[in-house]
Amino acid sequence: MSDLTVSRHFVQAALVGAENLGFDTRELLIEAGISPELLRIEMARVSSDQFSRLMQILWNRLDDEFMGMGPRRARSGTFATMCALVIDCPTLEAVYRQAYQFSRLFDPMVSMELVTNGDQAQLVTRIEGDILDPCYFLRESLLVIWHRLGSWLIGQPVELAKAEFDYPRPPHGDEYRHIFHCPLTFESSQTALTFDKRFLSAPVIRDKPEMRQFLKTSPADLLSRPDESNTFTGRIRALIGRDFSKPLPDFEWIAAEMHTSPQTLRRRLKQENTSFQEIKDLLRRDMAIYYLSRQELPINDIATKVGFTEPSTFHRAFKKWTGVTPGAYREGERGTLVG
Repeated sequence: MSDLTVSRHFVQAALVGAENLGFDTRELLIEAGISPELLRIEMARVSSDQFSRLMQILWNRLDDEFMGMGPRRARSGTFATMCALVIDCPTLEAVYRQAYQFSRLFDPMVSMELVTNGDQAQLVTRIEGDILDPCYFLRESLLVIWHRLGSWLIGQPVELAKAEFDYPRPPHGDEYRHIFHCPLTFESSQTALTFDKRFLSAPVIRDKPEMRQFLKTSPADLLSRPDESNTFTGRIRALIGRDFSKPLPDFEWIAAEMHTSPQTLRRRLKQENTSFQEIKDLLRRDMAIYYLSRQELPINDIATKVGFTEPSTFHRAFKKWTGVTPGAYREGERGTLVG
């Protein structure tokens, strides 16, 4: 079971190109197991599995890994070919240089260029030509895929010092906190990710069989399922677990388990743009959404499962998270939402 969810915004943003090309987006959603009615709920979220399926359907149906948003098509298999090239690179620096050279073979170019300056390294977005990207989805995907691919290849997260964007903070800007886990700057002169140069010398630890396995669900999984095992947020989620029916561990216990002081852990969470309370709330929300998709579970049982002693408190909390009651949310999931 995947307990991560993806905002409705990203589902709709991913469909912009397909819609523009005349595809029946309702049909694509149903094929991915997403109820189109659910998307009428403004704060709805889908599971990372559903989002991953939608991405794969879009790439295959459009035969375009830019999903109809780029300055040209990137036929299916482009990303896999780039990965086959970089798997033989010795270090992360070589990976990013090789990937950029590969992307330059296509005209107009859509890529990220590695730029080093002192003890800092940057991946800077390079997009030539006109794009159809009103929701910034193509640009966000580019940053996320290149960053997470690099992290996967070296077997450790490339910790970001800064993420900057050459556009104003979008309405869904709050989601960026959980995507990039670092300070954010909008209306910058470039769209780029900054990190410590020491990561560039990290060796590539993956081999070809691992890459073949990785490509079966990639890059869809890179977008929908971040590897959070090495972020403080992800490690805390893992320590809390999924059983909310018994008392949750307190912050001091979590800090001790992670061999750090509560003060240091608080500071690290602040750097990752979150807090212990928010991690617990979002985990509860994601678990509640997961259980609501299992139609046989009574709503009062779900309230207990996610740690609420009173069903009324659960209803209030769920409405705060999603804008609707658990019952209305379930109707949307079923596709029987009226109004």
